[in-house]
Amino acid sequence: QVQLVESGGELVQAGGSLRLSCVASGRTFSSYTMAWFRQAPGKTREFVAAISWRNSQDYADSVKGRFTVSRDNAKNTVYLQMSSLKPEDTAVYYCTAKFLYSGPVYSDTALYTYWGQGTQVTVSS
Repeated sequence: QVQLVESGGELVQAGGSLRLSCVASGRTFSSYTMAWFRQAPGKTREFVAAISWRNSQDYADSVKGRFTVSRDNAKNTVYLQMSSLKPEDTAVYYCTAKFLYSGPVYSDTALYTYWGQGTQVTVSS
């Protein structure tokens, strides 16, 4: 069992930056592919970014060049650095994990085993 706890969400103005963090419990964090999804009110949950246990990265087209996913295995933590934020980035951001997964698809919610409770990001115009 893996528990995921996200943090870092807050209200920010358009054009600003935020860094989200997700801390995982357990001793095998380095063996998990980690991903970020988001869900805006009235919309389905959508893929944002992923970093595999081998450090391969994947991004949604809507965030490429603005968001960066990274991980620190020593801290059991995955990060999402967000810059040039837009009002359409407003959503609850979720961290998710899957053991020893190497792709090629990272964008399907059904792939993932564990989910955090989410952290709210609000971007004002």
